[in-house]
Amino acid sequence: MKVGYARVSTNDQHLRMQEDALKTMGCEEIYHDIASGVKTARPGLDEALAYLREGDTLVVWKLDRLGRSIQHLIETVKSLSKRKIGFQSLQENIDTTTSGGKLIFHIFSALAEFERDLIKERTNAGLRAARARGRLGGRPPLLEEKQVEKMLARYDEQKLTVEEICKIHGVSRPSFYNYLKKRKKAINIVPSDS
Repeated sequence: MKVGYARVSTNDQHLRMQEDALKTMGCEEIYHDIASGVKTARPGLDEALAYLREGDTLVVWKLDRLGRSIQHLIETVKSLSKRKIGFQSLQENIDTTTSGGKLIFHIFSALAEFERDLIKERTNAGLRAARARGRLGGRPPLLEEKQVEKMLARYDEQKLTVEEICKIHGVSRPSFYNYLKKRKKAINIVPSDS
């Protein structure tokens, strides 16, 4: 059995063209969503995936109608494959129920993995180069060391609330508590005289 899935991004767009193409391809059931491509919540897709059984084929008008990203698309099709469910995309003429369609999809998968590896390598190379120039990653500290000491001294005096201290020094409560944790760690690291 062929099961169709159609998606448009906004209410202004129409599903008719996709639904007509899916019906022409013999889809007996058609599920749809009106959701942006990046949204994770897609009840129509969830229903379609739950409805599919071994030997069925999920049909979409175009690849970008199914996947939020190339990675999501690949994961979805791999999941279908494990359940022995085919996948067909009409515009790209991909059909994983054929050996040629499987080959094309495996090539897509390999290219996506290759792209992820390249991004990872470039990121790591950039971090190494920055470290070699003496620059560490992450955001620069909000306060200088003297400001932190003054802030924590106010805390130790117990005259002001944490909220008041945060307001005076322009930091959030989580940032304040991070500075407090760092101080506790530094105190615990200092070796005791033996």
